[in-house]
Amino acid sequence: MSLAVTPFGSAARPDTAGLLRRHWPLLPLASTVLLLLAPIAAGDASTSGKVGPADAASLVLVLVCAVQALRGRVRELSPLGVAVLGVPAVGLAVATATAGDPYAALPGFVRYLQVFVLVPAAIVLLVRDAGEFRLAAGCFVVLALVQGAVGVVQFATHTGASYQGEDIRAVGTFGPGDVMGMATVVAYGLVVATAAALAPGLPGRVRRMAGGAALVLVVPLVLSFSRGAWIATVGAALLVMLLAGIRRALRVLLALAAAGVVLVGGFGVGSEMVAERLTSITQVSSAPDQSVTDRYTMWAAAESMWRERPAVGVGLKGFPANRDGHSSLGLSSGSDTAGAGQAFIRQPLLSPHNMYLLVLSEQGLIGLTALAGGWAALLVAGLRRCASGGGGIRDCGLIAIGLFVWQLTDFLYADIGGPSTVLTGVIIGLAAWWALPSPSGGDAFPGGPGRAGVRTAPGPGGGPAGAAAAGRRTGLVAAPRAVPGADGR
Repeated sequence: MSLAVTPFGSAARPDTAGLLRRHWPLLPLASTVLLLLAPIAAGDASTSGKVGPADAASLVLVLVCAVQALRGRVRELSPLGVAVLGVPAVGLAVATATAGDPYAALPGFVRYLQVFVLVPAAIVLLVRDAGEFRLAAGCFVVLALVQGAVGVVQFATHTGASYQGEDIRAVGTFGPGDVMGMATVVAYGLVVATAAALAPGLPGRVRRMAGGAALVLVVPLVLSFSRGAWIATVGAALLVMLLAGIRRALRVLLALAAAGVVLVGGFGVGSEMVAERLTSITQVSSAPDQSVTDRYTMWAAAESMWRERPAVGVGLKGFPANRDGHSSLGLSSGSDTAGAGQAFIRQPLLSPHNMYLLVLSEQGLIGLTALAGGWAALLVAGLRRCASGGGGIRDCGLIAIGLFVWQLTDFLYADIGGPSTVLTGVIIGLAAWWALPSPSGGDAFPGGPGRAGVRTAPGPGGGPAGAAAAGRRTGLVAAPRAVPGADGR
């Protein structure tokens, strides 16, 4: 027998003081996500490239993880986990040391280390059980709902970013300097809500609330007019539905289709512009617009840089300096941004808008193998754990796989940049937490075995009763559940 955790059941009231004592290391993680609600000053498009409140919170998260590690209060890591989380740092160090100007590459080294090494590792070590994973995932839904609400108001009141001559593009608090910011966080929340709505182990009330949130978030995602976010969301949602089961998937698909028909067909929510945007997806090769032409040109430039230095690339932050020497005349001087309280600004094109090509051009085959190889390992391991049942916490697997697949798909036509970049590290961390379970099997419930420094108070009869008592103290209800294996995995 083992224990399965159901979140916040009706049989127990959460003790606020007890929750804070137990989960305080998660506060920096929650802050990293929720501080993206802070608005960016209008008229300062360069703000998206600076250190923001969410980045500062991620630094606190890493520091808390270091302190907890010294105290022996973090999860154990398997050898595979050490390799997947540590090898990218080696690739980054090589790319920095071999850059034409190593000092200019240092800011890129710090940013990549933050997003792809430190933040993911901190999450894997600090998130100790399924309950804490769910708390972290819930922050994505809160962020998405608030940003989405701001975006809908922007569309309705014509106070959004400029799109086809009208200030109607929903961008949330990110502003026109980062038009992908709101689309990205809303898509994250939509994927989490969809996975929770389909999870067989969650209470019916939670699934219904998650399904409602997913339907609501469809609106701001549509109004973002972001083709890339649409494609990645559809792909991730379909995979989550298939993993959850065909019957559940059909119900959700019907609900989402009905919502789309009502919104676009019935109420005419941007119907002409949405239809035109959808049509443009199929015209990327036959009749591409200028943004697609620019993207193709920068992809070719990235490939040319890699051919020049195939092993190590041109160095971190080296793409902008080498862009013009490897680009054709078809590249425009920049993209136009305006609206949402900002005057007209022409932003330069400083990246290829493809994460894999960006890494290949700046870090060469060494860097791409270190990063993408680790992502592939996490994806395979995560899917295998989902297929095996997940030890009673399958909802965590659906959320982790859904978010991770969304990010890997989005990387095909986008790269890191802007305040929401820090969430990339959070997503990789949640995916790694799921794909790399603790060797001692203490992931499924609070107070599980093998979690150093975390003790479960014994109850009458010891064992499961003690774990149930710990669950009541943290607002989590523990119920007996038979699962394969004595360690709960």
